[in-house]
Amino acid sequence: MSQGFKSSPVALVVGASRGIGRQVAIDLAKNGYTVVVAAKTVTGGPLPVPFPPDPNSQQSTITTVCREIQDAGGRATAIQVDTRDPSSIQRLIDSTIELHGSIDALIYNSGAIWWSSVENTPLKRFKLMQSVNVEGLYAILQAALPQFGKQGWKARVVVVSPPIYSRFFRGKTAYAMGKVAMSVLTKGLAMDWKREGKKDMAITSIWPAVAIQSAATPDPRMIAELRKPTIFSDAILEILQSPPENISGQLVLDEDFLRERGVTDFSTYSLVAGADPRRIMPAVLPDLTVAEEDDEGHRIDSAKLRAKI
Repeated sequence: MSQGFKSSPVALVVGASRGIGRQVAIDLAKNGYTVVVAAKTVTGGPLPVPFPPDPNSQQSTITTVCREIQDAGGRATAIQVDTRDPSSIQRLIDSTIELHGSIDALIYNSGAIWWSSVENTPLKRFKLMQSVNVEGLYAILQAALPQFGKQGWKARVVVVSPPIYSRFFRGKTAYAMGKVAMSVLTKGLAMDWKREGKKDMAITSIWPAVAIQSAATPDPRMIAELRKPTIFSDAILEILQSPPENISGQLVLDEDFLRERGVTDFSTYSLVAGADPRRIMPAVLPDLTVAEEDDEGHRIDSAKLRAKI
């Protein structure tokens, strides 16, 4: 458990109705977190039978995930949110604080996907991805920052977004534009916090090294190439337990991050026993820093300039 957290830290998992987000919420609860399970989909009537439902199906909602956690003895609350709507995001933050008093960990897993060329990506689809992926993340951080301040600037943020490298853009430029922007936000906000002396704040991006079973990987021909989502939740738990100076601003891969922390056997994560899933990420990623990294010159702050007018 991260230093500085109370005995039952509060984790807000956005995009937790199915797949990877569901697994993250469940495993955080197993490890002592009070979890707020947030997403757009809820179960309006009786719970599905059999229960729990297929974790990658439409029957898996924040209602069922919350119930799964509670049935296992964990603490969870389901709060509906539309990440395209800033007012809905603000209600989520306000409700979380009203119910639980703090937000110690914020995991942003919401995402819209469309993998195709620019020619074959309609503007409407592009706007949806920007709204959910980039604007949703930005809006939830803006809404949470005042609460982080009230907590004495002690919190962790984990973003599901990739390392930045050129091959990622191929065949899915519109999607990559948003996901890379999320990683830029991770880098930039970490720099802000470091400059401002907020030593107990950390934001980290995480991405799978090998494809993970989820609603986005329904093709049965892929099954031997997939890992269980538990590798992702295990890596996130390690991030939350790491000193902030070691992980803030980092764009990590689940396998590589766990390997650096002593994990050597990844066979248990294979969806098919005995399979050796293909790695989809490069072994070595580019270093984005430059020699003049610390030379800001005359720094301009538009907010301060506007305040003087």
